[in-house]
Amino acid sequence: MLSVALLLAVLAFAVLRPRGLPEATVAVPAAVLVVVVGAVPLDGARDRIDSMLPVVGFLAAILVLAQLCADEGLFTAAGDLVARACGGRTGPLLGGVFAVAALITAVLSLDATVVLLTPVVLATAARVGARPRPYVYACAHLANSASLLLPVSNLTNLLAFTASGLSFTRFAALMALPWLAAIAVEYVVFRRAFAADLAAGAHPPEPLPERERTHVPVFTLVVLALTLAGFVVTSFAGAEPLWAALAGAAVLAVRALGRRRTTVKGLVRAANPLFCLFVLALGVVVEAVVDHGLGTGIGALLPDGSSLPDLLVVAAVAAVLANLINNLPAILALLPVVAAAGPGPLLAALIGVNLGPNLTYVGSLATLLWRRILHAHGEEPELGHFTRLGLVTVPATLVVSTVALWGALRLIGV
Repeated sequence: MLSVALLLAVLAFAVLRPRGLPEATVAVPAAVLVVVVGAVPLDGARDRIDSMLPVVGFLAAILVLAQLCADEGLFTAAGDLVARACGGRTGPLLGGVFAVAALITAVLSLDATVVLLTPVVLATAARVGARPRPYVYACAHLANSASLLLPVSNLTNLLAFTASGLSFTRFAALMALPWLAAIAVEYVVFRRAFAADLAAGAHPPEPLPERERTHVPVFTLVVLALTLAGFVVTSFAGAEPLWAALAGAAVLAVRALGRRRTTVKGLVRAANPLFCLFVLALGVVVEAVVDHGLGTGIGALLPDGSSLPDLLVVAAVAAVLANLINNLPAILALLPVVAAAGPGPLLAALIGVNLGPNLTYVGSLATLLWRRILHAHGEEPELGHFTRLGLVTVPATLVVSTVALWGALRLIGV
């Protein structure tokens, strides 16, 4: 009871963030409390933190990498390219936003799409006179849906990847079809759900003065490509992807510091150490909940096979759990059960916790960040519209992506 109450308090505080206080404000004392009262042994808490440190270190490195890419103008250049390519047509504009959001989410993680791309998309829509709603909602949905592809696309993926025993390339190969399927379903639904907004039209963008133009940062793209290749190399070498992310971030950081485009303080702020501390503390609190009933309940509820019906049940349960307790605690609670059942159920659970949060605001921390970004830019999402959109997209993407995963497992194997 105490463990559950503390988990709910930690999540509620993370959602509300009164006075802008960091999520760790409640999470750290809660983690200490579950250890003090014996809900988690000290050795157990230490083991949990040790197992999560490489994942959290990678999160910090990728946040720095994404911020440096934004500072170099990568996101602004992408927005300008999409604006010019669409020629004042809203259909191609939506398709361009989908493509850019999907790629950024896959390579730089969902936080980059929410925090760094969403403001660029708002500015791009304003520049061409388009209603912003379809495009900013696309950022929110694809931050979750398009995070299926790579182990580095989402913190949930990293946690699952560590427990899966799969190589980087095998993980990506198995999740490529589910990734494409989810994006395709989202695009079809968006074209219908936002038909009125798209029909309002747009106009070709006015050419920007030379001093305001952002050219494609070739050096940054090369570093990103090499970093992505580094993820593959470290996987085959049995090393953590953290080292590849650190190398890419270090190259861009040294260059930015040398050009005085950032500061050491700015780099530390980009790494968001308090959020990383929150993730570690949350892991300890979830450990207490799993050890005292949740793990047993999940084990009794989930099937232990890899047939298509089994995978659909795992994905559905994972999606429901993500919307009840947030997707990060959900994957932490699911991993001990699904990892033992093999890569198929584990990846199905990942589909559930990544796609399920498109149903409610509280399903994903990324969606909560997206709300704050819109509010800071004078936009306010409608709860009813967000929920109705989720009721259409989430069941459809869950089914289609899980079927695609089942097919990939049969074609590729594990």
